[in-house]
Amino acid sequence: MAEKTAAVNNNEALDPAMAHEGPDAGKIISVMSAFLEYTAKHLPDDVLKKLGELRSAETEPLALEIYDLMFRNIEMADKLSRPVCQDTGYMQFWIRCGAEFPLIGELEEILTAALLEATSAAPLRFNVVETFDENNTGTNTGTGAPTFWWDIIPGWDGCEIYTYPAGGGCSLPGHAMVLMPGQGYEEAVLFVMDRMTSYGLNACPPLFVGVGFGASAETAAMNAKRALMRPVGSHNQNELAAGMERLLEDGINAIGFGPQGMGGKYSVLGVNIENTARHPATLGVAVTTGCWCHRRGCIEFDRELNYIAKTHSDFVFR
Repeated sequence: MAEKTAAVNNNEALDPAMAHEGPDAGKIISVMSAFLEYTAKHLPDDVLKKLGELRSAETEPLALEIYDLMFRNIEMADKLSRPVCQDTGYMQFWIRCGAEFPLIGELEEILTAALLEATSAAPLRFNVVETFDENNTGTNTGTGAPTFWWDIIPGWDGCEIYTYPAGGGCSLPGHAMVLMPGQGYEEAVLFVMDRMTSYGLNACPPLFVGVGFGASAETAAMNAKRALMRPVGSHNQNELAAGMERLLEDGINAIGFGPQGMGGKYSVLGVNIENTARHPATLGVAVTTGCWCHRRGCIEFDRELNYIAKTHSDFVFR
């Protein structure tokens, strides 16, 4: 999951009022709150680059006008310090944490505190509704919210945190299933294309598409989400999977969504596939999408809490 990096030695003194179970936790809360606010208002470097490439290659007049409006929106979000999209998402964290990272036991509480601060500071729209009770919590937190996924890395004392505010529209095409015995990768391609042609417009194209394969519906779904954390333009290390990425990218582009579904040469920012081993009789497959303003972030801390903002080279905590 290598990304463009910008290293920052973050040794500023923090307000003691920010402390949470000690000054180190207070520091990471402050940095993460600022990072969540920044990533709501600024797209990742790779997404900006790809959008620029798609705009440069476009020839349809209406599509070009929509791209111009997108970039105007991006510029105004920066100038006015406002979120780049009104739907600031349902926050999800993917944590790749070293087993020796000093704050590993407090991270979920720390990140929840950072989200609460960012919700007020940014501000972020309230997007957490308690299921069945149907009440909006007004804090962007709730039962099981935010969502945390973990990878524990033995022998490492750093921590890499992926932030992903999943918008409502980009979550709508999401689907997972297990193919029947005898069905194969051709059926998996048809499954993805069916979801894109049926629901892709809901996710504000051009889309960033994550596809997962695994032993069951839930492992495939996790792999699809993991695929969205990879950089735009990266490819699966397996040559066959990388070939399917290119095949699906060409196929979804051929649908002709264009920006915002109004027609154009390109429908996707890219297609990423992540896979794990499967049972010989089954093939789990899943798809999920990110919208044109794919706001995932990645920040890495060492044990002293110096950080590298991997997705946003201009981010500096002050």
